[in-house]
Amino acid sequence: MNNNTALVVLSGGQDSTTCLFWAKQKFKQLYAVSFTYNQRHINEVEVAKEMAQIANAHFRTINLPFISEISNNALTNKQLNISTTGTTTPPNTFVDGRNLFFLSVAAVYAKQLGIHNIVTGVSQTDFSGYPDCRDSFIRSLNVTLNLSMDYQFVIHTPLMWINKAQTWAMADKLGVMQLIEQKTITCYNGIPAKGCGKCPSCILREQGLQQYTQNKELYNNVIL
Repeated sequence: MNNNTALVVLSGGQDSTTCLFWAKQKFKQLYAVSFTYNQRHINEVEVAKEMAQIANAHFRTINLPFISEISNNALTNKQLNISTTGTTTPPNTFVDGRNLFFLSVAAVYAKQLGIHNIVTGVSQTDFSGYPDCRDSFIRSLNVTLNLSMDYQFVIHTPLMWINKAQTWAMADKLGVMQLIEQKTITCYNGIPAKGCGKCPSCILREQGLQQYTQNKELYNNVIL
């Protein structure tokens, strides 16, 4: 098995970009894949492309239009207002099956490239109630993908057990905190950096940033 190459599922947001540079330290060669699915923050894909170039990763975009055709949610239906944190569980920004589709397609693409390592930025600690960010789901899918293609994948989840403050700490240790803070798009409305400040993703990101910058010494034990 070739353990020198990895494929990163890269959205252009804080989490996946942090994972991109985490992977850059772990693997000699990187590929990155981003997905379009008629999302309202589709400009995140251009950011993903830019981040991949900075990390010297081969970049590809794959269009999955069927996601918006079969799922009604605030990310693909602009007629819906984005729910604020705590109004629904999961919130209406949850896209049914999104990580299932992303990782399945990424695995097919990885196999064509002879890649066994897939990196994704999901986290069970800060997952906004999204069931497809849970460790149990990722482990189950990993087994399923291996069986479905008779191929040995390893899905890496560097952020699975850390919160947003610790994710900022990781970015800082990797030397890309400023890049991620100023360039990435985590906002569901597609606004770079601090974003709109109102959607659940922006609130979670800003809370984590404040927690980290105000108490950096508490996060020295973050493991890369």
